[in-house]
Amino acid sequence: MKLQKFSLRTRIFLSMILLVVLASILIGTITVIQYKVEAESYHKERLERKEEAIRENISYVVESTTYEVRPENIVFILMDRNKIHEISQVHNLPINIYSLNGRLILKSNQSFFRDTTDMFLRPRILDELSRSPDKRVLEQTEKNGNRFQSSYTYITDGSFRPLAILNLPYLEDDNFFSRELNSFLIRLSEVYLFILVIAIGLAYFLSRYITRSLKTISDKMVQTSLERQNQKIDLEDASEEIYTLIRSYNNMVDKLEESAVKLATSEREQAWREMAKQVAHEIKNPLTPMRLSVQSFQQRFDPNDPDIIHKVEEFCETLIIQIDTMSSIASAFSNFAKMPAQQNETLNVPKVVKLALDIFNEDYVRFSSDEGEIMAKFDRAQLIRVVTNLVKNAVHAVKEVENPAVLVTVTEEEKEVLVCVSDNGIGISEDNLEKIFEPKFTTKSSGMGLGLAMVKNIVEGYNGSIGVSSKLNKGTIFKVRIPK
Repeated sequence: MKLQKFSLRTRIFLSMILLVVLASILIGTITVIQYKVEAESYHKERLERKEEAIRENISYVVESTTYEVRPENIVFILMDRNKIHEISQVHNLPINIYSLNGRLILKSNQSFFRDTTDMFLRPRILDELSRSPDKRVLEQTEKNGNRFQSSYTYITDGSFRPLAILNLPYLEDDNFFSRELNSFLIRLSEVYLFILVIAIGLAYFLSRYITRSLKTISDKMVQTSLERQNQKIDLEDASEEIYTLIRSYNNMVDKLEESAVKLATSEREQAWREMAKQVAHEIKNPLTPMRLSVQSFQQRFDPNDPDIIHKVEEFCETLIIQIDTMSSIASAFSNFAKMPAQQNETLNVPKVVKLALDIFNEDYVRFSSDEGEIMAKFDRAQLIRVVTNLVKNAVHAVKEVENPAVLVTVTEEEKEVLVCVSDNGIGISEDNLEKIFEPKFTTKSSGMGLGLAMVKNIVEGYNGSIGVSSKLNKGTIFKVRIPK
């Protein structure tokens, strides 16, 4: 998983732990390297000290010998009274003596070097030894799994003339350093394990402290909505950066409230403009036939016409029908504009619903309820309006059905009362199903398309909900849920 997918708190926590772990690994690596360098330096300096001491001893033997000091006599000088073995035992180091042309001529009695000592020096060593400013060559070799530092230098007489080549094979014994290193690494691991435990706890609390203010801001931002009043953030112990973020958020809240007011004003104005257009349009529909009727009556009016009374009655009937249409338009818009009165009466829902169905004379409108008494808080008049509108739509939907049926049921759920109005009518298409609760939408040849919008407005005003399911030519079910 990518690090960017973790929360800021988790990233801070992991970063602090990773820092401690990397620090421990880095210190451990540096320690191992340092121990290795110190071991190499120790072996090199120890070899130099032993070489200097052995050369001084050999020089003393050469100066005090009774043999003539010449290269061909160096074997006799060093073997006199077994001097070379004595020097080797004193310094606890094997000694090899090579002639000036690189042939092994003498070595101390150390059996474990018997099979590993070169009988002839390599030409490279002889060449480097002759060209070296200090007449000394140091070579690192490995034999039989052991690492050696071999030094090569000249044995000289009192006049510093070379007599032979001294070779000291020094075995690098790192057991002491390895034990010290292992002991140190164990102690270091224990210390860093303790530090890691402390770092985990510290990282946990620090990450919570650092992100606490951000969590508060995040929660506020999630709750921010254009539809309600948003609260500003007030933190006292935040850092300067967090304060900058808080000020930006509070400024945004102020601007959001201003925008919400402007938007609400604009929406209201737009809604009233649309409403005025719709009212004007709906009123014009009956005014046109009324105007035509009046003009026709005016042109054809004849007081002496024997059928004048009948014509006046037809004229008046036409006007009354159009006036009733205008009245129904006004009532529809008036009812839609009214907000449901939040009276919260405690009602017996089955009783009120059954009362609302008494105005319908159709014998196929039936009522059913599981319980005779289901109490809920709702306005009686508003509940009757809801049921009446839904049943009217159902009755209209089953007009062309051979065996029409409209069923109204009231059931009780845990915290809600469910009122269902179902029919076996023509149904609603999927395209229209999403629009039926919109104002001014209707599939009827008459009506304002405000009934279902008004029902939805009433139900939601009481924190209820209304849903619909329908299939073409099979029927429709409206479900109204009312909180108890």
